Amino acid sequence: MATLTKMELAGKVMESGGGNIKEAMELVESTLDLVKSTLAGSQDVLISGFGKFHIRDKKARKGRNPKTGEEIVVAPRRVVTFHASNELRNRCKAAVYPAEGKPAE
Repeated sequence: MATLTKMELAGKVMESGGGNIKEAMELVESTLDLVKSTLAGSQDVLISGFGKFHIRDKKARKGRNPKTGEEIVVAPRRVVTFHASNELRNRCKAAVYPAEGKPAE
């Protein structure tokens, strides 16, 4: 399984839009910074055709230290969740199941 890095993403942006790699990398960085700052401000980020990033608050809960078995309280925290759009979900399914009902080989 391959991972898409920021540099590879900038390369794809450069290929599709022209310009040089430095400008493409700045565009990728500024886009990611905007997403990070929006999420840090407790706002959702919706990217049409891709999905929605959502901030969720988790309550404090009881936990257990697996090493010692001691009960502890896990502090409340904020987490980012992602829900894929139907378009993204369908494209992922099509990659795994190119013809309906038949797994890719």
